[in-house]
Amino acid sequence: MNFSLTEEQRAIRESIARICAQFGDDYWYRKDRDHEFPHEFSRAFAEAGWFGALFPESCGGAGLGMTEAVIIMEQVGHLGFNACSALHMNMFGCMPIVKFGSQEQQRRFLPKIIDGSDRACFGVTEPDAGLDTTHIRTFATREGDRYIVNGRKVWTSSAQVANKILLLTRTTSFEDSKRPSHGMTLFYTDLDRSKVEVRMIEKMGRNAVDSNALFIDGLEIPEEDRIGEEGRGFHYLLAGLNAERLIVGAGVLGAARYTLDKASAYAKERVVFGRPIGQNQAIQHPLAECWIEQQAAEMMLFRGADLYDRGEDCGTVVNGAKYLAAEAYFKSATRAVRTHGGMGYAKEFHVERYFRESILPLVAPVSQEMVLSYVAERALGLPKSY
Repeated sequence: MNFSLTEEQRAIRESIARICAQFGDDYWYRKDRDHEFPHEFSRAFAEAGWFGALFPESCGGAGLGMTEAVIIMEQVGHLGFNACSALHMNMFGCMPIVKFGSQEQQRRFLPKIIDGSDRACFGVTEPDAGLDTTHIRTFATREGDRYIVNGRKVWTSSAQVANKILLLTRTTSFEDSKRPSHGMTLFYTDLDRSKVEVRMIEKMGRNAVDSNALFIDGLEIPEEDRIGEEGRGFHYLLAGLNAERLIVGAGVLGAARYTLDKASAYAKERVVFGRPIGQNQAIQHPLAECWIEQQAAEMMLFRGADLYDRGEDCGTVVNGAKYLAAEAYFKSATRAVRTHGGMGYAKEFHVERYFRESILPLVAPVSQEMVLSYVAERALGLPKSY
């Protein structure tokens, strides 16, 4: 397998790097401290056309593949999870519209997603269901040419600034569905705040991009905002899970590399007992381990992206790649704080912010334990445990 980037892929990486270079540590420190969405950063990506990176050219996009998406998000990941999450929904989360939406919906929705004039959020997870999406209870009742939705969602990112929502509901109860995965329907519609209360969740990190609990009371959705067939929404979500794992994993890898770079630079500069601390093997060896583990995660990410782009079975590989990237990030961020010693606890050195964010990919969008269960079943043939 050839791991070299093509000339076009190198140009993509350099273009993304130029945008990212405009938004340094101090920018992200302020946004995270003030719980303020990075509109300037998001706007820069939209103006450069990158929100349409994966959309087909027929929809106004660039028609790039998953390998290019990994390159893009790995570069963005150096800025941290705030940066990644500011782009995820418009850039990748609306792919169900591309894959399963009608031509009329694509013409109506996609241009505003690509130019950033519409900002979407994703309503899937619920307080009583968690990762068991088949047990969601938010319900859409059909009344003529519209649906009336009632229910709750949780951990909906960017709902404070969104005007659109990609919403998964039940249209047939769990009990009345032939299979647990049946009876769920997907909508892309206006986030009507007169019918949806958006309540911010205070959390450990990634505070520039809000997380929210949604309370939906009588939200009206016109039939023309339904994506695909009624009752097939869960199928549409499953079609995007492998892409999600790769995109998240790539951003996580970029963040891991940032923390390792910060730790290595500090280890060269910090002198204690008359010598740079990076000369000590107690500092060297853990950082070297971080580098090795990051290389392994990168190879698995690109292998998964290659399989995805060729239309081959890639589920175990991309889940494994997300697992490796998340573990590498947590270890690298922890080691960066420890390498900085007391200064690692100070916000002005920035590594504590990455450390706080490094907890997130261990539990979302899928926990490490669920990945291990999936791999045990699919790769090793062991009985399903969930």
